[in-house]
Formats: sequence, structure tokens, C-alpha cells
Amino acid sequence: MLDQFALFFQSTGFAQLTMGNIFMLIIAGVLVYVAVKKDAEPLLLIPIAFGIIFSNIPLLATGVLAEPQVLENGGLVPGGFLYYIKQGLDLGIYPPLIFLCIGALTDFSFMLSYPITIFLGGAAQIGVYLTFLLARAFHFTFPEAAAIGIIGGADGPTSIYLATKFSPDLLPIIAISAYSYIALIPILQPPISKLLTTKDERKIRMKPPRKVSKTEKIVFPIITTVITALIVPQSLALVGPLMFGNLLREVGNVKRLVEAASKYILDTTTILLCLSVGASARADVFLSPKSLLIFGMGAFAFVTCIISGILFAKLMNLFLKDKINPLIGGAGVSAVPDSARVAQKIAQEEDPTNFILMHAMSPNVAGVIGTAVAAGMFLAMLK
Repeated sequence: MLDQFALFFQSTGFAQLTMGNIFMLIIAGVLVYVAVKKDAEPLLLIPIAFGIIFSNIPLLATGVLAEPQVLENGGLVPGGFLYYIKQGLDLGIYPPLIFLCIGALTDFSFMLSYPITIFLGGAAQIGVYLTFLLARAFHFTFPEAAAIGIIGGADGPTSIYLATKFSPDLLPIIAISAYSYIALIPILQPPISKLLTTKDERKIRMKPPRKVSKTEKIVFPIITTVITALIVPQSLALVGPLMFGNLLREVGNVKRLVEAASKYILDTTTILLCLSVGASARADVFLSPKSLLIFGMGAFAFVTCIISGILFAKLMNLFLKDKINPLIGGAGVSAVPDSARVAQKIAQEEDPTNFILMHAMSPNVAGVIGTAVAAGMFLAMLK
């Protein structure tokens, strides 16, 4: 009887469960708790958490993540279902699709109405390059350092895209770092913004944005795609789908395509992408001193990007007649629209009648383009 029980036990996942697996399952539980209890990016964190569960149950993971095998007789044993889902991640297909959907959801008129604030989205990318240099100081390779630095842009798809090109082995920690810090925007951005601005600066009222014509909205994605592709061709895989999605939104007579991109394709791709990210986070890959260092540098990247945007706004105010509320500089990270909403909330804490959300959306969406261009520059120089 004992022998039978021992054989049964050996056939279960408990026999192969490691402390690392247990720790990763705890991390998955924490992510679910934060997503549900704190309502922090539940659309992202819940699929990631469940993917972590898949990849850290030994016997189950062997089935759902198994690669296809060719038998000696020429037959083929198909892989697990998550193996095929992960191909969209490993081959870099999901991030451009996400950008297409983001474009269909994004209104660039705020940026077009107040174009000077585009520089704030560019300034926020300084943190990306600073973290790149920091990673090099810790002896990461140039490609690895680029993939780590891009976390600061608070753009999950771009972080994943660059990691798949440069350092697939670091993809799980880079992706989870990026999405974790995006979820923490409501916690991290306010104290940094308040520390770097005075009460009077947070009360600055900005003039209402001008009305942008339909022609401008249609021409902008086309021109942006052409110019960006000519200057940084490697950014086309991200900027191109973003602008294509936006063009669908603005032409006005392809509502079915806009609805498909902004709802069905976006929701489906988000599930597949985040489930794949979580399924990549095996304990033996994720739990290492190197991974913890990357997680720390991701925090540095994210914080320095917020700081760079705010400080650049304060610098611009030295030369501008119509002052910019520096809080919108913190929205230069490309977490659309969360960072813009946080900037609005901070401003209204000082003055409930002050509305800077539309102005904050300008550096916010500019940050999306800026992060994609930064990724393209790294690809051009290091690939």
C-alpha cells in the first residue's frame, strides 16, 4: 500500500515542486491580490499571474509548455497549447498588434493643439538612456542594457518587443518589471511630482487647447510614419501600426475596423500577450540575483523618466510666457492614459477647478512615440 502511495506521489507535481516554484506561485497570488483588491491594471496583471501559475506547476507546465518533438519514425508529437500561444511573443508579433489597437484608441489632437509639449514626451526618455548607461556599468551587454533601459518608458509592448530582439532570456523579468511599474503609477508618480514642484507650480492653469481640424488629424499619422521611418527605420514595426490604427480612427468611415481594433483585437491580444509573459516566468529563470538587479534598475528607469519630464517642464518655463504646469511633464512616460490621469488628480488636490488632463495627454501620447523611437534607435545601433 505504501509503495502504491509512493508511486502515486511521484506521479504528482508535488514531487517535483521546488521552493522556487512555491515562491513564484506566491508572487502570482500577490499580483492577483493587487489587481483585484487595488484595481491596479487587472487586465494585465491577472493574465500574467495565471501564466506564472501555468509555468510553475512542474508536471502541468511540462504538458502545456512542451515543445513539439519529432519521433524517430518521422512522426510529430505536437507541443502544448501555451507553446503555440508563446510564439506570438517570441516572434515579436503581439507588441505591434497592441500598438495598432492603442492607435485606434488614442486621440492625438491634444498633442497637435499644443505641440510644444511634445518635447516633454521626448525629455522623459532621458531616463531610458541613463538606465542604459547604468546597466552597462553593471557589466550587462549593450543589447541587454538597451532592453533594460526601455523599461523606463512605461510601455510594456515596447519593452517586450526589444527584449525579444535583444535578450529573450531576460524577457520574463523585463516584461513583468515593465507592467509592475505601470500598475504602480498611482503610487510612484504623486510623491515624485510633489517633491519636484512647488504648490504654486501645481496650481498653474494652462490655456485651453485649440480645436484641431479633421485634415490635421488625418495627415498627422501619415506624415509621422513616413518621417519616423526615414529617420529611424527600425522603429517602423511599432510606430507604423500605432499610426495606422490612429488613421483608422480619424478617417471616420471605417468604424467597424476601429471597433475591431479597439475592442476585440486589443482584448484578445492582451490576454495572449500577458499569458505568454507569465508563462515565461519559470522559477529557474526568474529567481536569480541578475533578475533582482534588473527589477531594481527598472524602478530607477521609471523614476528617472518621470523626473526628467518634470524637470524639463520647469526648464521650459524659464523661457515661456505662457507657463506649463510641470505636473504634465511627469505624464511623459507612455503609460496612456494612467500617468495623465494621475497628473490631473495631483493638480486638483491643490485647486479643484484646475483641469490639465487634456494638456497632460499631449506628453503622454508623445511618450508612446518617443519610447518606440528610442527602441528603434537601439535596434539600429546595436542589432
